[in-house]
Amino acid sequence: MTTLVLAGHGTRSARGEEAIAGLRDLVRRARPGSRVEAAFLEISSPPLAGVLPGLPGPAVVVPLLLAGGYHVHIDLPSVVAGARPDAVVAAPLGPDPLLAAILARRLASAGLRPADSVVLGAAGSSDPAALADVRAAARLLAVRLSRPVTAAFAATGAPSLGEALERLRSGPAPRIAVASYLLAPGFFQSRLESSGADLVSAPLGVDADLAALVWARFDQARWRSSRSSRTISSALSSREGRKSAPTNIS
Repeated sequence: MTTLVLAGHGTRSARGEEAIAGLRDLVRRARPGSRVEAAFLEISSPPLAGVLPGLPGPAVVVPLLLAGGYHVHIDLPSVVAGARPDAVVAAPLGPDPLLAAILARRLASAGLRPADSVVLGAAGSSDPAALADVRAAARLLAVRLSRPVTAAFAATGAPSLGEALERLRSGPAPRIAVASYLLAPGFFQSRLESSGADLVSAPLGVDADLAALVWARFDQARWRSSRSSRTISSALSSREGRKSAPTNIS
């Protein structure tokens, strides 16, 4: 049996850790009989580097990350290579239409109105590719809501959340809503909530669509790994066949 390992960044928020545990349990229930574990790159326990070596059989690591960046491209592959080099690492969760669907529901629950301006509030990154992923997520949400959505960042990236709010305050919309592009409560959610926006949605949290997306990334990673193995095997067989073929010297 292949184990699905949810790899979170880690948080000092107890509520954040509870949300990840709840998501792990929901992912387990989505496919009864499957083995699902949760681990973290830093801060929280158990550490990913400690969980991977003890897993029986093959493993697929699904990053609980919403965009590419250092943790996806450098940190996570390094930990996996050192602890369990045969494990397969899946793509990050975002951007994806399923995330846009969850964001729309969170905004509706927070009281979004038709005339509100919408900002997608993310933590941010120094990696331009990660910022591009967030902007792509904003475009997906814009399609879902049938209105413009501005991507803004609470830490690193432009525009900052404050800059985006200031710009939108000069426009015609009576209120500004921030869609939280975060997985769980914690430091960055607190930043969004103290930004001065008229409403801020809850994080993505424990959601059936998020569990479905996790399994989709798991399945995609297994398919890519299987296809790669078949391609290598076919190439080796072809090469061996050419070596063993008799040479006609007449």
